[in-house]
Amino acid sequence: MARLSLEDFESRLTVRKLTLQDFEAWNELEERCFPGSLPWLREHLESQLERFPEGQICIELDGELVASSSSLIVHFGDYEEWHDWMVIADRGFIRNHDPNGDTLYGIEIMVDPEMRGYRLSRRLYEERKEIATRHNLRRIIVGGRIPGYAQHADAMSASDYVHRVMSKDLYDPVLTAQLANGFALKGLIPDYLPDDSESRGYATFLEWTNLDYHLPHVHTRLRAVSNVRISLVQYLMRGVDSFEDFEKQCEYYVDVAGDYKADFVLFPELFTTQLLSLIPKGRPGEAPRQLAEYTPRYLELMAELALRYNVNVVGGSTFVQEDRGIQNVGFLFRRDGSIGRQSKLHITPNESHWWGVQPGDQLEVFDTDRGKIAIMVCYDVEFPELARIAVSRGAQILFVPFNTNDRLGYLRVRACAQARAIENQIYVAIAGCAGNLPFVENADIHYSQCGIFTPSDVGFARDAIAAESSPNIETVLTHEVDLETLRRNRASGTVRPWTDRRTELYSVRYRQAGKLDQEV
Repeated sequence: MARLSLEDFESRLTVRKLTLQDFEAWNELEERCFPGSLPWLREHLESQLERFPEGQICIELDGELVASSSSLIVHFGDYEEWHDWMVIADRGFIRNHDPNGDTLYGIEIMVDPEMRGYRLSRRLYEERKEIATRHNLRRIIVGGRIPGYAQHADAMSASDYVHRVMSKDLYDPVLTAQLANGFALKGLIPDYLPDDSESRGYATFLEWTNLDYHLPHVHTRLRAVSNVRISLVQYLMRGVDSFEDFEKQCEYYVDVAGDYKADFVLFPELFTTQLLSLIPKGRPGEAPRQLAEYTPRYLELMAELALRYNVNVVGGSTFVQEDRGIQNVGFLFRRDGSIGRQSKLHITPNESHWWGVQPGDQLEVFDTDRGKIAIMVCYDVEFPELARIAVSRGAQILFVPFNTNDRLGYLRVRACAQARAIENQIYVAIAGCAGNLPFVENADIHYSQCGIFTPSDVGFARDAIAAESSPNIETVLTHEVDLETLRRNRASGTVRPWTDRRTELYSVRYRQAGKLDQEV
């Protein structure tokens, strides 16, 4: 059987700057988003790109333009009347863009109606926040439409409608998203866009404050924080009646992580053995090969969830049948649609005896939009050499999906994960399964407690445990770690086990594809 081709399951989602070549697609996107409105002219885009190309952003999915954002920088004090979009946006030409200003003003965000639900607006708002931070701007200001108001205009005022959206009594497709992205309501603007019948001409006046802003003449000695938010799934194993039941359970967990705005969500090792409850019981050795038949559907599901919920999914692991036999493979589903894989390198006696699982022979370090990471599937974390190699290649977070049937097995994983965090001055996140699968050989009982472990030093949490779940319950644990704190710890920690290695006395030699690849 040929090697599984991940390209068959990948998409390509790209956030990039608009170019003049995008004009026709950009115009078509506007027509889909705001049918009947006056279209942008080529001269508008030319002027925006000439004056502030960095502020004109789009999202492409598999080569198709599906969302865009336009903005400019202004001085807050120059505009007392923020109600006049035509003045502040210069009728869309932004000739008033001031690179020395203190405020990013959002002209427009567009998301293809067929792509709503994929949290593309969140990605665009995050890009705007990055622009504001890079330019050391005090704030972002937007005038937001309230398109849901048309359905309620006969029953309430615009002010009452906005307050009910804020109190969650009502949902507005624009305002609800803006509030969820950290914007605060400052007022209501009548006649902002008179032609906007859905909003009855009204717009909200919203502001996001840049907490990293510092006065230009003030020297900051330390870098800003570099936070990464991680969700860990303590997956409840229970019998399912169909693959669709499995899909719903997975989507629920990813949805929770997305609502928490997690950068990563980690699933357990071999949580897909839940699907064995759909397969008639046979010889134990047949189980992983039968489960591997579901792998294409698993890949499609996880890739879609990563895109839809805007979170990098470390998809635990599942069985893959290829030329070398059956392997236990962990997958990374990035939120840009790309996929990476990490085969388990060390096979437990039970996996070999019951299932005939074969080991992989390559350690991967993955680039992500939140830095470099590595995946060590359960038993692999018990071998300190692998972590040394991964960290030498830039990994700052190790994700360890595990699957243990008792507390002793769990404690081996946990103790070794904590050791890897201390030895290498990194973060290690672990997630496992809870619950039972009666009559499924070698996967019938489970013991789990999710956790995020840190170096043991000043500046980190007590006991070197950033966060930990209650054992053996269904839950999602979410916590934030700071990569900048790692950098400082390596530079000036009480002890520096990574920096102080005696590589002139000892080293780890790593072979890849039979050749010496690295010595650390």
